[in-house]
Amino acid sequence: MKALSLKRRHPLAAIALLLLGLLFTGGLYAAASTANQAKAETQSYSASDAAEGKKLFVANCSTCHGMGAAGTKDGPSLVGVGAAAVDFQVGTGRMPMQMNGPQAQIKPKQFNEEQTRQLAAYVASLAPGPSVPDAHILDEKGDAAKGGELFRVNCAMCHNAAAAGGALTRGKFAPTLHGVESKHIYEAMVTGPQNMPVFSDANISPEGKRDIITFLKTIENNPSPGGADLGALGPVSEGLFVWTAGLAVIIGFTIWLTSRSS
Repeated sequence: MKALSLKRRHPLAAIALLLLGLLFTGGLYAAASTANQAKAETQSYSASDAAEGKKLFVANCSTCHGMGAAGTKDGPSLVGVGAAAVDFQVGTGRMPMQMNGPQAQIKPKQFNEEQTRQLAAYVASLAPGPSVPDAHILDEKGDAAKGGELFRVNCAMCHNAAAAGGALTRGKFAPTLHGVESKHIYEAMVTGPQNMPVFSDANISPEGKRDIITFLKTIENNPSPGGADLGALGPVSEGLFVWTAGLAVIIGFTIWLTSRSS
């Protein structure tokens, strides 16, 4: 017992216990992350899709992302990003990028749906990652009220409470979500493009994401109950309008009084 007590009091014992604890915690986290990623990749692709996607990738994407999608100094690795990331970036025209800049801009799509699916199949074959969502998540029949609450808590600080978008730092911006396909909204949440954080199922459940999509489509399809929304940019545009209109009225009234007194 005395020998064991001496070992416990060894100056390196605390460091050894700390290292063991970190290794154990890190191992559990890595195992859980791998399980979640493997579970996320549920959509299956044929070998021919992956083969055709590889040809498209080598011809159009490998200059920046590398021959094996492992990344270069000009583009990040795509290993493990999943089919959802490819479908979002390529399906919205953001990739391939037209030019370097603070963030990828939306432009006309370079690839059709079949080619986009093939590219997604190739990247999905490299490692597990988020998959393209199924039709149930995209049916826009969730709870709009719950979706609105989730959106205001997690998204409104960048995208605006009315999903009209907003400016960020260093030339970056959060785009408007009006007119965006439901599929791409979901894919953005699970992949975190540009400056957007990743909302995994641990943060927002698939049903929660479905509710958010339902909320966004509800406010997109319903007119503003208060009349002109002035771009839905909040108190800045509204205050500017009131200030400009009010100042014009005051100036006009002053001119009228002056003309009456002269």
